[in-house]
Amino acid sequence: MKTIIKFLLAAFVLSLVPTTYVCAQDHIETPAERKARQEREAAEAKRKREQEAAARRQREEAERKTREAEERAVREQVAREQAAREQAAREEAARKKREAEEVARKKREQEARELEECQKRLRVCGTFNEGLAAYADSKGKWGYIDKTGKIILPCLWNWAGAFNDGQAPIKDTNGYLSYVDTTGKVVITSELKITNSFSEGLAPVKDSKGMYGFIDKTGKLVIPCKWEDVGLFEEGLARVSPESFKWGFINKTGKVVIPCKWVGVGWFSEGLAIVVDKNMKAGYIDKTGKVVIPCKWEDAFPFKDGMAKVKDANGNYHKIDKTGKIVE
Repeated sequence: MKTIIKFLLAAFVLSLVPTTYVCAQDHIETPAERKARQEREAAEAKRKREQEAAARRQREEAERKTREAEERAVREQVAREQAAREQAAREEAARKKREAEEVARKKREQEARELEECQKRLRVCGTFNEGLAAYADSKGKWGYIDKTGKIILPCLWNWAGAFNDGQAPIKDTNGYLSYVDTTGKVVITSELKITNSFSEGLAPVKDSKGMYGFIDKTGKLVIPCKWEDVGLFEEGLARVSPESFKWGFINKTGKVVIPCKWVGVGWFSEGLAIVVDKNMKAGYIDKTGKVVIPCKWEDAFPFKDGMAKVKDANGNYHKIDKTGKIVE
């Protein structure tokens, strides 16, 4: 009897448990269900990986932008510092230039005042060279003064020129030139008539027939007097003329290195010399006598700093380079 009661009681208890629970405990997963579950799990894992990859890319992009911003800030700072240094350098250069210009201006003004003061006291005053200037007194006699106006050499000569290499030409009462040093001592004299200053160690002289040659600084005649006219030596060459309207160049031995065929010539400057042809047109030659700039200009001037001024047929002035090209 007790056994029957226990059995009925157990059956009653079991009847109270939900059928679904029992089914869930007893359910066996089918292959299709397992495949579906695995696909869901794989999809969920893939989604998580993609989310993590996207988050990683976002972090890397943010880090890259941060680095670029920092690098850009550094470059901008370096550029600002460089610009500041360049500006400071320009300002310093401009300041030094202004100072140099101011010094030069004051020097010119001082020299002008000194020259003006000299001219107040003296009838004529030449240009200062090597610290001395030739001057003439009220009687027309020449001597030398320094930049303070102090008389260094008294007025003894009929004419006096500028000092060069410690020597200056003077003209005596007979009209002949000699050379004196800074003490007034005659250091070069000649039986020939000295006609101009020394240039590159040689000075032109004239003989009794009126023909020109050159002496050295000892007074020795080193180039015979056989030229009708000559110029000073420049860049190793001097212009000479054996007759009217015929000009060429000689070297310091007296050898003709450029034939005397030009109507007129200038001196050499920066390797080129002005020449004038029979049509009275000006051009330029080199030291071999080759025409490097054709004779087509109405007027021409020596080269300086690679350029020369010329005048065309219409009266207009231009600047040309050493090829003859107009640059201004």
